[in-house]
Amino acid sequence: MAPNLLLVDDNPELLALLTQLFEHAGYRVSAASKGKLAVDAAKATAPACAVIDVLLPDMMGFHVAEALRKAHPQLPLIFITGVFKGGKQAADAKVKYGAAGYFEKPFEAQKLLEAVQALVPAERKAAAESIEEAFEVELDFDVEEEEPQDAMELTGRIRVTSSDNISAELRGAPLTASATAPGQSGAVRPPPPGPSAPPQPSPTTSSRKGELQDNLPALITAFYQSGQSGELGCQRGKAKKVVYFEKGQPIFALSNLVSDRFGQFLARVGKVKPDQLQDAASIAAKSNRRTGDVLIERGLLKETERMYYVGQQVKAVIYSLFGWEDGTFVMSFRDKAGAEAIKLDVHPANLIFRGVKKLYKPDRLRRLLSPEDRLMPSQQASYQLNEIALERWEVDLLPKIDGTRTVAELLAISNRPENALFSTLVALMSMSILEKR
Repeated sequence: MAPNLLLVDDNPELLALLTQLFEHAGYRVSAASKGKLAVDAAKATAPACAVIDVLLPDMMGFHVAEALRKAHPQLPLIFITGVFKGGKQAADAKVKYGAAGYFEKPFEAQKLLEAVQALVPAERKAAAESIEEAFEVELDFDVEEEEPQDAMELTGRIRVTSSDNISAELRGAPLTASATAPGQSGAVRPPPPGPSAPPQPSPTTSSRKGELQDNLPALITAFYQSGQSGELGCQRGKAKKVVYFEKGQPIFALSNLVSDRFGQFLARVGKVKPDQLQDAASIAAKSNRRTGDVLIERGLLKETERMYYVGQQVKAVIYSLFGWEDGTFVMSFRDKAGAEAIKLDVHPANLIFRGVKKLYKPDRLRRLLSPEDRLMPSQQASYQLNEIALERWEVDLLPKIDGTRTVAELLAISNRPENALFSTLVALMSMSILEKR
């Protein structure tokens, strides 16, 4: 029988990701988000090893460890933390609790897995399931999104890494991807011939599904905190988008929406005209070539510009997901990102901060935050403030967010438009930098 691992963390997305990782490696996992739940789970099923977050909502992880050791004196313990960092903390954990490991967030999930495997080996490993197998629709045909895409502002600067591991910062004029409406994006590529029924996941599936409800920032953060490579697929109706991660960093994205095609993106940002795109796409289809190659051949796109616009297209696909207020997600751990020729180079903190500020609409912001709420710094910030590109007024306002003032009072102090303040505060909340008092 597979060893039982007790996994304790109050971050639901990180808990789900680590649960999936360990199940894929051949463990049975008892997952708990609170200390008391962890102690009860250990009473129901004796764990072979325990991985415990130090700071939990109801008690310290060290107190959980003490309770577990009373019933299981030889239980191997590993601690993870985003708060209690430094060599002294790790040394104290090893001396007082005999901890076999102490991991500070962000950490490398594979090293955590190796530490558990060294203590309690697992015999079985589940076969990896791809995003394509986990989704309900195929990725290799295009669909029209049921809801229109709003216009999107993109900065004219982007960092990318080529397949030769050469990083470059490419600059251009700020871009505006124009709004689209269903039926305005052009021809739809039909599904490939063959059976249309989606493959069914095996009992040993290595993917984990859930509802997409304002938790995209937390899902991105879960990959970042665990340093995990893999894929995050999001689906709404027939629309499907996949974000690829490499060692916790989002580096590429794909979409089955017509408006997200490379050629359509070039038209949306005004690089090519719609009739030029239509002509190039027709030639590409007849000659079984890429539309981008035809555009370059015709002098409408320079070869040196392709990397820049592909990077902007990938960034736009990821940003657009922040506008989804519902749908489903699935995580998979196949490392396909390393094969991409062009990789986006953007820190998850800035991606989330800008994505929320760009794509969250006023009614959504008001649903997540009210004028009467009081905010304060979080004890378990997922990111450091120096990792975020803050504006001057945001820097000046942060010291005043100490739990004593309402959001309405902060609005008066900031002297900024209401939507600007709400989007900044919600963005910082989504990164666990701020929390409601």
